[in-house]
Amino acid sequence: MTPRVPRHQLTDDQWNLIADLFPTRNCKTGRRARDRRTILNAIFWVLRTGAPWRDLPIEFGPWSTAWDFFNKWNQDRTFDEVLRRLRSCVVSHDDPPAELWCIDGTSIRAARCSSGGGKIDGPRRTEGSRSGALPGWLGHEDPHPV
Repeated sequence: MTPRVPRHQLTDDQWNLIADLFPTRNCKTGRRARDRRTILNAIFWVLRTGAPWRDLPIEFGPWSTAWDFFNKWNQDRTFDEVLRRLRSCVVSHDDPPAELWCIDGTSIRAARCSSGGGKIDGPRRTEGSRSGALPGWLGHEDPHPV
């Protein structure tokens, strides 16, 4: 079954470049092995759209399968080799230009404490009102004791 989202799919040339990284072996459970190209297309769809794994279109198969392979290929460095080979189609040398590989920081949210406003230890206010506390800070007596 071919997914209906061709914009996020690998071309035949791209697949031929990396296909040898995904040898098909007989599945130990007796089931037919999942198509590695479809799984890779699913992974690229999630990475490109930024959608949650659970929102993966049904044409790509179960989201958990795509996540499991993505996790496995990240751990055994297969995914790094896939990206290296695919980048070689776009960039002729090992150092890709900065304008091709950037992260858009406009959608990154920071935690409240990242701006320096964390939890303050100790009492926040002195006793009495602010106007009554100011003379005490200056070393003067409070003219209006409470």
